[in-house]
Amino acid sequence: MTPWDAGQVGPAAAATLSHMRTVTAPTAQLLAWIAERSPGYTETLEVWRTSCPRLAVWEDALADGLVRVDHGSVLLTPAGSDALAAA
Repeated sequence: MTPWDAGQVGPAAAATLSHMRTVTAPTAQLLAWIAERSPGYTETLEVWRTSCPRLAVWEDALADGLVRVDHGSVLLTPAGSDALAAA
């Protein structure tokens, strides 16, 4: 399990996230989708994973600490909930 999977974010990432004011429209859609469904990891990857480097919504949300994987479920982190509320 990686630190991202465990919902742990390092100090540098936490500092970056604390300054985050807005998210892109596709990221807001992903966060809303997760908040409504509490999907499993496999379902999330089937729906949101892409090989297009310009539209890496799932990968960016995970790397930015907006979502986490816990026992096969995808959940919003506190930063993800804040970003969704601000979107």
